[in-house]
Amino acid sequence: MEYFFYVFARVVSIGLSALSLAMVLRVILQFFASEDNKFVIFCYAVTEPFIIPIRVIMEKLNIGQSSPIDIPFFIAYIIIMLLQMLLPIV
Repeated sequence: MEYFFYVFARVVSIGLSALSLAMVLRVILQFFASEDNKFVIFCYAVTEPFIIPIRVIMEKLNIGQSSPIDIPFFIAYIIIMLLQMLLPIV
């Protein structure tokens, strides 16, 4: 049973690492690549499901509507980093 938890924790950790990398690439590629690039579309498709719930909550609370910075993106990134740090690796 302990082996199962170890494998599960490693898979989740690798998934969170890949997601955080996709989020960083999404930010960097905004400046260099066009929105029609398939890799940019892939980064958006992977990361957007994690950002949308935070964006909806912030719109309902009317927070950050006039900000030029994408605050929900940063909150989602922080949550992913916190989950990755709090994930117990045996």
